[in-house]
Amino acid sequence: MSALPERPITILIAALGGEGGGVLADWIVAAATAQDYPVQSTSIPGVAQRTGATTYYIEIYPAKTSGLGGRRPVMALTPAPGCVDVVVASELLEAGRAMQNGYVDERTTLIASTHRVYTVAEKMHMADGRFDSDVVLKAAGELTRRAVLFDMQAQASAAGTVISAVMFGALAGSGTLPLSREECEAAIRSGGKGAEASLKGFAAGFERARGERTIAPEEKKRPLDATLCSPVQRVRQTFPPETRAILGEGAARCADFQDSVYANFYLDRLEPIVNLDRAADGYKLAIESGRFLALWMCYEDVIRVADLKTRKSRVERVREEVQAKPHEPVHLTEFLKPGLDEFAAVLPRWLARPLKGVAGTTGLANKLNVGMRVKTTSVSGYLLMRCLAWLRPLRPLTSRWHEEQALIDRWLAAITAAAKRDTGLALEIALCARLIKGYGETHKRGKGNFLRIMNTVIESDVVSGASRAEAIRKAREAALADPEGRKLEQSLEAQGIAPLPPRPKPVRFMRRNDRKAA
Repeated sequence: MSALPERPITILIAALGGEGGGVLADWIVAAATAQDYPVQSTSIPGVAQRTGATTYYIEIYPAKTSGLGGRRPVMALTPAPGCVDVVVASELLEAGRAMQNGYVDERTTLIASTHRVYTVAEKMHMADGRFDSDVVLKAAGELTRRAVLFDMQAQASAAGTVISAVMFGALAGSGTLPLSREECEAAIRSGGKGAEASLKGFAAGFERARGERTIAPEEKKRPLDATLCSPVQRVRQTFPPETRAILGEGAARCADFQDSVYANFYLDRLEPIVNLDRAADGYKLAIESGRFLALWMCYEDVIRVADLKTRKSRVERVREEVQAKPHEPVHLTEFLKPGLDEFAAVLPRWLARPLKGVAGTTGLANKLNVGMRVKTTSVSGYLLMRCLAWLRPLRPLTSRWHEEQALIDRWLAAITAAAKRDTGLALEIALCARLIKGYGETHKRGKGNFLRIMNTVIESDVVSGASRAEAIRKAREAALADPEGRKLEQSLEAQGIAPLPPRPKPVRFMRRNDRKAA
């Protein structure tokens, strides 16, 4: 009898919910069993909402059961650090988790998708809370025996299947399994339903892992509206090459938000800053100002939300995500909770101001939120949302429009004035627009923190000279770290700025019976 392998091949799979990690494990087990290899698999369920993936652990003994003379190999139920041959991850951060837990070393082949599905902690951060993907990619190059990394989700979408099929193809193509391509494909066919799409995804993953030429799926690009041609040409002809990518996206966003006139207005606002930034390296001031100006000018009001939720492209994207067949109906229910601020935002200023004033003094501002469930796939729900979206031409008449444009002009004036003296100071002022984001209470707190910094540091003489840029940076970072504003106040106090006076309590109107009792 020839010498038997010393140990089994160990495979650890990390996949998010709904990505078919269990199906992938079943395919591997089925293919190994069909070829008479001893195989064992276990799974550890993950927790919900991207705080951990479900992991599957598989061991395959690379010798036929018929040649073992009645003996059976002893296999482990769970992976051990330093003893994993292959790690397969459906998302880049899950590959990072495996490396952090010690499952990836110089004996390990790492197979992972490079796309990201952001965690709850990343989404909750007030600033850019995304984990740096380059850290994982660099570690993958240093720690592993071999790394097979590419965007598997894009390949899966192009094939009309789930990512597990592409992962299986990459695993088979890596050469780490004692199984041929045909044997793996047979396991997919035995599954029956959806086999053809799964085989297409498998082929794409196999070819990428083998280093064979694979035609990448064409990126779906939304055609630009004809009214946007003039702003796009202006970006190409007027602005420096280093700034064109961001400013082009900003102009497209503004045109989509309102119209091409608004897109040109966006570029008009940026031109003075770009001209002042010409002597600086990389046009960082112009790029960051353009980025945050586009986001701010395209603020999220009820008109914008209604428009985005009823677009055909959104319905198509949802159908693609849930993998609905053409004949299968998909029902969408929007959960909305508009309050007084959202209602007043679409009113003209002469109506919005007294309404908000009365609500603020009576304490009703926080009590008028109305929870709504609107089924946008029904006729009534769709028409309700579209009626709101059709208010777009009237947006310049709303109170929110005038409030936002006035504050934007104030911010841009501060950047321009600072850039004439110090582009570093101007950049710190530009980055303060990171505080303006979201809607509802998130937007309200962010704007409050922004105005606090504008009033006390940027437009005040309390902090002057070379220390002003540093004071702005510290205040901004404190505001991003604590949306409630406590750390911001501590940072301002350290700069010698007086704290805010306590807020007056709202007036409480008593009913007649209450007055008699008093």
